[in-house]
Amino acid sequence: MDKLFIGSHLSTSGGWKKLLERSHDENGTAFAFFPRSPYGKRSKALTPEGAAAFGEQLAAEHYGPLVVHAPYVYNFAGKDASKRAFAVDALAQDIQLLAPIAAAGQRTYINIHPGSHVGQGSEAGCRLIADGLNRVFDALAADDGDAADGAAGTDPDSGIMILLETMAGKGTECGRSFEELASIIDGVENKAMIGVTFDTCHVYDAGYDIVNDLDGVLRRFDDVIGLERLKAIHANDSQFGFESHKDRHANIGEGRLGLGFFRTMVNDPRMAKLPMILETKELTETTHREEIALLRGLRAD
Repeated sequence: MDKLFIGSHLSTSGGWKKLLERSHDENGTAFAFFPRSPYGKRSKALTPEGAAAFGEQLAAEHYGPLVVHAPYVYNFAGKDASKRAFAVDALAQDIQLLAPIAAAGQRTYINIHPGSHVGQGSEAGCRLIADGLNRVFDALAADDGDAADGAAGTDPDSGIMILLETMAGKGTECGRSFEELASIIDGVENKAMIGVTFDTCHVYDAGYDIVNDLDGVLRRFDDVIGLERLKAIHANDSQFGFESHKDRHANIGEGRLGLGFFRTMVNDPRMAKLPMILETKELTETTHREEIALLRGLRAD
């Protein structure tokens, strides 16, 4: 069987080289990071300088796809038009920052929480999210001409795909069901550049019984969205469990999903080929080394 692409969400302190060092420290073969401050300010550590060399090194070391995580502050479904505009502008800037990595041959995704409708209703929220993503792609297509377009995110062969994350359904989150994600995708014109991240905690908390029927859940995903759009996994156990809508992560094997589920996951050919990103607490100092080894150890020979 092919090797697993596993890693964690890493600090960007120190810039591109330090990111790769941290991944080496945990024996990762994939990882995630915020391209800017979680509160939305541009990163001082990650600059366009060095991004291409970073991408070349990842490709040379045969890393799995990067699954960069957009800041939580973005809300494409918000009531405030200025906040929606900020999300559009910032995501387009994030994609431009990452463009040299993709252009260097390293597959790169940027994962987003779709947004919260804050009382407008999920239908309106999903419509606003699709509209915002269309504006992101319009901004990329207009920036710097055709040479930049492909690297920035409008070309399926070389661009940066935007991944919608499956959500647990707390509050007024959009994306709590496969149907909501499908409705967002349906409203995006550049569908070739939209995929999905499958968060194991979120999906279970939202009411999809991946513990007892992972195969059935994936068939449902395929029927509603299409498995070809499934591009990455956030590998998290769940503190509160099925239909809780709580979105509280637990370390692997210490929550309601349990080791049995993760053993099934890493041996399922539909999921085992995808980059798996841990968003759990570090077990030792500042590394996920032990948890990465645990997941690898669940793989059948």
